[in-house]
Amino acid sequence: MKKLIVISILSLAIYKNASAQLFVSEKEQADIYNDNWIDLNKNNKKDVYEDLTEPIENRINDLLSQMTIEEKTCQMVTLYGYGRVAKDELPTENWKNEIWKDGLANIDEHLNNVGKKSENSNFLSPPSLHRRALNEVQRWFIEETRLGIPVEFTNEGIRGLCFKGATCFPAQIGVGSTWNTELINKIGKITGEEARVNGYTNVYSPILDLARDPRWGRVVECYGEDPYLVSQYGKAMVKGLQSQNIISTAKHFAVYGSPKGGRDGKARTDPHVNERELHDMYLEPFRVAIQEAGAMGVMSSYNDYNGVPITSSNYFLTEILRNQFRFKGYVVSDSWAVGGLEGRHKIADSYKETVRLAVLAGLNVRTNFNAPQNYIKPLRELISEGAIPVSVIDNLVKDVLRVKFTVGLFDNPYGVPEKADEITHSSENEKIALQASRESMVLLKNENQLLPIDIKQWDNILVTGPNATNKEHSLSRYGPSDINVITVLDGIQTYVGKQSQINYFPGCDITDPNFPENELYPMPFSDENEKMISDAAAAAKNNDLIIAVLGESEHIVGESRSRTSLNLPPVQRKLMDELIKTGKPIVVVLINGRVLTINRLDRDVPAILEAWFPGEYGGQAIAETLFGSYNPGGKLPVTFPRSVGQVPYNFPTKQSAQAGQHAKGPNGIGNTRVSSGLYPFGYGLSYTNFEYSNFVLSTDTATANSELTIQCVIKNTGKYKGDEVAQLYISDEVSSVVTYEKVLRGFKRISLKPGEEQLVVFNLNTKDLSLLNNDMVRVTEPGRFIIEIGSSSKDIRLKGSFNVE
Repeated sequence: MKKLIVISILSLAIYKNASAQLFVSEKEQADIYNDNWIDLNKNNKKDVYEDLTEPIENRINDLLSQMTIEEKTCQMVTLYGYGRVAKDELPTENWKNEIWKDGLANIDEHLNNVGKKSENSNFLSPPSLHRRALNEVQRWFIEETRLGIPVEFTNEGIRGLCFKGATCFPAQIGVGSTWNTELINKIGKITGEEARVNGYTNVYSPILDLARDPRWGRVVECYGEDPYLVSQYGKAMVKGLQSQNIISTAKHFAVYGSPKGGRDGKARTDPHVNERELHDMYLEPFRVAIQEAGAMGVMSSYNDYNGVPITSSNYFLTEILRNQFRFKGYVVSDSWAVGGLEGRHKIADSYKETVRLAVLAGLNVRTNFNAPQNYIKPLRELISEGAIPVSVIDNLVKDVLRVKFTVGLFDNPYGVPEKADEITHSSENEKIALQASRESMVLLKNENQLLPIDIKQWDNILVTGPNATNKEHSLSRYGPSDINVITVLDGIQTYVGKQSQINYFPGCDITDPNFPENELYPMPFSDENEKMISDAAAAAKNNDLIIAVLGESEHIVGESRSRTSLNLPPVQRKLMDELIKTGKPIVVVLINGRVLTINRLDRDVPAILEAWFPGEYGGQAIAETLFGSYNPGGKLPVTFPRSVGQVPYNFPTKQSAQAGQHAKGPNGIGNTRVSSGLYPFGYGLSYTNFEYSNFVLSTDTATANSELTIQCVIKNTGKYKGDEVAQLYISDEVSSVVTYEKVLRGFKRISLKPGEEQLVVFNLNTKDLSLLNNDMVRVTEPGRFIIEIGSSSKDIRLKGSFNVE
């Protein structure tokens, strides 16, 4: 097939309004570009939908009135990009014979370096060349389709833009440990800006699922387990992304992160969540993202709720999203969520029926790893048969067009290539990525102040463990690729230089070949792992200090990687057994995507640093933290249980739901259960100490519509500069329905020099005190409320109360 675009012979054409530089084909550029408008339908006059001075709703209605059923249905489907479904990097003559001759809603992951073919694309770098390529694809839709409806380019972006060489951030569970919404807003801005200059106008981020069950593989992609914390993070991320004139598509709507038993893969179903918990917990981050941050994208999830799959649920996609939350954007399906109505949930006997169910429920755009016509053809049949009213189609297409008008695709569909080179992975963006890696560090234990390490005291330091040189934990299919990740060993060696002798032994692999079977019963380790363990233990005897870098990789945590154990893999536990036997002081660095049951480490190792999946600058941030040029200030966004048998064990919890058991008395059953957690929600140590004082509540009596102010003073009483996260919790003493023991309703991360103090102010409003009553109506009931301020959900420093009349 002859390419429309000749890459070897290029000149520059300037679009009058946007000054966008394009590839120029052998044919002349279409004569449709005018000052401040484009003649998209090629009729030599400015239609209402082409007039940027007209209100968006007028433009939508005008365009819709000109569209055929063929053009409308094409706005309801995704084409996965090159290397996934699309066979071409750039338009070809054959595109006029494809179903997208009438347009598309979006092209997903086009030329983003995901997929074997895409990895070999000629248009990945430099970013300016990639931008020119997407400009050229867009030009085809503008110039070669009848109405010139531009296409959206969508992409992933939960650790930074899913693109070669983009700025890479820690995993969301690590970012969730920063308790810094300003930082998360900056991450959103960077991700959004890098997306826009590289041609993507819709980023599938943030993930607003709650990490309530750590067995679930995708907790690494979650901000945390608490709805208030995740809501504040989500709001900051959405605002950051959309400030760059792109769409933020929040996922996965809804109740996706609580499958039965934490199962993933083909399961992804059957969440055991009651109606009150659904609204109080799992829908709240989405409500905030939509109502308070203005998110214009939502991805429908695979799972069902109460027997009805979300992607075929009018209750979720229309009643909740459109009617209750007033969502004005479009809903895109998770890949195969539509087909799953037949293949997974068994509520349809044909794919055509799944299309009917999804469309009538309110799904705007189907995404899947197969050809768009597989969805469009049965959809057109259903319309012609009267099974789906045209009015339903019109409303769904309006949402898609609204998004495209909102981000300016009809008026400025192209981008300036040189900006992509200037902005992608800029030095300023790198600084924020490093800050995120630093602030995600959580100090779990520091017995006898072993940390920070004084290099002068240790002549020989052994670095061991399978994550000491690993990089893949910070490279994700949902984030940047081809990134120069700094390993922990690299970070330590660079930091220490010649001040001390750094010796490295791998110790073991992340898992032994018998994993996970060897979690069920003892099995011999491979000869290779036995030798690595033996070599590391022998080396430890000749070193003064051990830094063991343990944890997980993308092979055992992530999508379709749920677990039935929360322990370190057996081969790593064997390594630690041998290292502990040496009697040498040990610092453990955990690089992991989920909470782990590390009771042995907590008992026998003096210092533990939780680093999560720390991003491209993780090795540098870890080294700075270990040796004291950075003082860790992160706090846990999740609870660490002691045993997988305690799961679900999380925050917040209903009254007495996680209480202990009677050992004696008439109801006593003996000491049969481990009741306490290992590290609570909000927990994290520092190299310095903080004193809380001067608690002041603006009133001790309030009405249901009052706003309250709570303040305190925090002082750094130690010898290191450090960050503290002040956390505000409230509890309702007596209520008409069972509430949570306490709920998070505010937090502030502050940085203080030794001896410095700062006034911290929190504000509460009616919504912060409300509950869903017996009639499932949100109200604020009269009564007494307890206010607690502390350094974690368990470490409460100040306490007060007030009454609501």
